[in-house]
Amino acid sequence: MKAWSTGDCDHGGDEWSQEIRLTEQAVQAVNKLNPKPKFFVLCGDLIHAMPGTPWRKEQTEDLQRVLKDLDREIPLVLVSGNHDLGNIPTAETIEEFQHTWGDDYFSFWVGGVLFLVLNSQFWYNASQCPALKHAQDHWLDQQLSIAGQRKCRHAIVFQHIPLFLHSIEEEDDYFNLTKAVRKELADKFIGAGVRAVFSGHYHRNAGGTYQNLDMVVSSAIGCQLGKDTHGLRVVVVTAEKITHRYYSLDELRREGIEEDLMKLMKEE
Repeated sequence: MKAWSTGDCDHGGDEWSQEIRLTEQAVQAVNKLNPKPKFFVLCGDLIHAMPGTPWRKEQTEDLQRVLKDLDREIPLVLVSGNHDLGNIPTAETIEEFQHTWGDDYFSFWVGGVLFLVLNSQFWYNASQCPALKHAQDHWLDQQLSIAGQRKCRHAIVFQHIPLFLHSIEEEDDYFNLTKAVRKELADKFIGAGVRAVFSGHYHRNAGGTYQNLDMVVSSAIGCQLGKDTHGLRVVVVTAEKITHRYYSLDELRREGIEEDLMKLMKEE
């Protein structure tokens, strides 16, 4: 079972035009893949303009226009980021996201695998919406209970802010969750049998492992803050394992997926 996962898709002003061109290239690359992916996930941010700032409406319309060109047989999964909800989300910004893009947290099943899409801004700062955070926490406990009963082949999480960039013990940073929060979540995930967490936010590729949990941080379709290329991450899930590889947009369009991943897809 395959999924295509990315990090951020954002920026404003003149740079936004480049972001849109790159997102068009990403959609074209995904549409050309054979076999078709089971779904295409954007791990936030969807747009650059924060709530209440100029160009937000225009950027939203631009992205919606580009995403309409995605093959209709490839479901689109959207994860909320800090630029989508604000660094300190409110009931109003979450309602706006839900109205524009859909639920800010939800679960779905593909091929016996349970996927959880989470609103990580609640764990960054929920001071303006504590009741909404509590609702997600309660819902998450219920979902993890299902996963913990081993009613699924695997359980996989998508959220914008990574638990950690390299190590569970690393210092707190803008690009990760605080030590106390990350440790509590990671232990919960591991206890329920979650195998991997996929995130964006960092605009660079990163990641590490904690016990048997794989933390995968994908760089961006657009703005890069490191030396990675504009790209997408291909994820292949089989009964035994979860394999992933980051591809540049040019590489994916020109050459497609490498033979070893293609062989794994036949095992799904």
